[in-house]
Amino acid sequence: MAIPFVELNKINPSSVIELYELELTVGLHIPTGNPNNLDTIFRFHAGANLNNFGQIRFNGNDYQRVAVKAEGFEDTSKGTIPRPTLTFSNLGGITKDTTVMTMSDFLNVVNTVTPGNDLLNAKVTRLLPLASALDNHNFDGDNPFSDPVGQPSSDKLQDRIYYIDRKSVENRQIVQFELVGQLDMQNKKIPARIVTRDLFPAAGTFF
Repeated sequence: MAIPFVELNKINPSSVIELYELELTVGLHIPTGNPNNLDTIFRFHAGANLNNFGQIRFNGNDYQRVAVKAEGFEDTSKGTIPRPTLTFSNLGGITKDTTVMTMSDFLNVVNTVTPGNDLLNAKVTRLLPLASALDNHNFDGDNPFSDPVGQPSSDKLQDRIYYIDRKSVENRQIVQFELVGQLDMQNKKIPARIVTRDLFPAAGTFF
């Protein structure tokens, strides 16, 4: 992956584009073996990229426009790990097998595999390519941001990987998910076993 320092240091660098990939796990979100050959990766963007309210193509993959608000991805110097949120409109927009459905309907499909899962542990990747790296397909002609024009670069910022930790809000208007980074995931199963008195006689007592 090219680190685009040259591009970012230009007087007029090309825009940074936000793209997202939601990856489901077979056996957890999709039936074991995926007998119906369902999509496991959903690619989308928030519609705020280059005033583009349709699909965006990057590296040959199409990212559909979805009504979603992504917040809290910024790193800070306070030592805390970001816990971003994705807030989806619950009025439709998720495309599954060419069918457009609401996020609640999408969750109902997932929950038939694992009851009450609500996309827990689904992988979310945030991609940040520069406009100069977008496919020519996105423009009426060649990519005007690439140099030379028409030859998309490989310039992008580092991909960031998160996992859905919980569904924090669901109502008729929105569905909101809270994400955690890979470092937070390492502590997710602590404690790994239930503490009982037959193993630890002091459990539940005060010293």
